[in-house]
This record gives sequence, C-alpha cells and structure tokens, in this order.
Amino acid sequence: MRTAAVIVAAGSGTRFGGPKHTVRLANVELWQRSVDAFVAAGTDQIVVVGDVPGGLAGGPRRRDSVAIGLAAVAPDTEWVLIHDAARPLITVELIARVRERSLVGDVDGVIPAIPVTDTIKSVDGESVLMTVDRSTLVLVQTPQAFRLSALREAHSADQLDATDDAAMVERQGGSVVHVMGDPMNFKITVPEDLVLASAWLRAAADRE
Repeated sequence: MRTAAVIVAAGSGTRFGGPKHTVRLANVELWQRSVDAFVAAGTDQIVVVGDVPGGLAGGPRRRDSVAIGLAAVAPDTEWVLIHDAARPLITVELIARVRERSLVGDVDGVIPAIPVTDTIKSVDGESVLMTVDRSTLVLVQTPQAFRLSALREAHSADQLDATDDAAMVERQGGSVVHVMGDPMNFKITVPEDLVLASAWLRAAADRE
C-alpha cells in the first residue's frame, strides 16, 4: 500500500509568540523532527507545507494548508497521513500503529487518541453546569490517516473550518476509528511545552 505524509508547518504560532516550526528541540527544528520520523517509518512520499526548505507555501487556515499538501500527493497513493509539525515527539511506533490499522481496509480514517484522565465539567461563565462522562471522550492527536480519495472528497465538499481532518471526513459520513495514541506526542502550543519536550528527551537519553 503506497502511503504519503503531509506535514503541516504553516501555523502562525499566536499562543507561542511566533512561528514555532523552525524552533529547535535538541538542536533539530520541529518540522525536521517530524520529517525524520516519517522517513524512518518508510513513508513513500513526504510533503511539507510551510516556510521551510523544500516546503510548499501554506494557506490562511490549517485546512487550506492541508489541501495544498494533498494536491501535491502522488495520484497512485492509497492512504495519506496528516501530521502537525507542532507535535515533534512523534515516534515511528505511533506511525506504524496508525498505518497498521488502516491496512485492515474497512474504514476511511484512523486517528490516534488517548483517554481523558481529568474530570470534565460543562460550564457557563463561572457557573458549573454538570460533570461530563469522560468514559466516552478521548484526546485526539496526529498523525491521522485517511484514504486519499475520501479526504480529497471531504475537502472538496466541505468548506467549513475544522480543527482536524477527521471532522471533515465525519461530516461527509465517512467512517473513522481510533487507535491508542502516545501521551508524549503532545502539541507544542506555548513556550513551556518546549521545556517539557526538552526534559523528556533528556530523560529518554539518560535511560538509554
């Protein structure tokens, strides 16, 4: 099965204080860490969307940047994995887990997710309305894998914005399942997240 990866590295990084895809983690830029992981996983084609060497210019929204990446994917590709460069601790093992589930061939999309461990409340302003049943909730990550045809169709048919591509496929009636994600595959959103990622890499190196 031929697979491609689209790595989105075009965000403005408002909460981070500026673009973060070129920030270095253990002396490697965030976007490059994602590329290295997909290379190591044996991905057939890797498309980077963002202001990086060899990258494509991104769009005004995340979904626009993904669409730009999809347009560059080889037509004989069966499955495409969409990944945010802001998740630089992605592992080959996680990529493989998502891909292996997609090989079953019974769904349109596969997403990694982790259980919600904190108590969740529904609120209105400062008022707490109710406690939400967290047993039916998960925290979603990338990379998310999709049949290339299904994701292209979703982008063409759905012009609404979305925080991830799975939402667009879901709105078109596509079938999406989840596999276990990785708690350390968190998103770099604020500068403190970079400190945490650096600490985790140092700890991992010490264990080796």
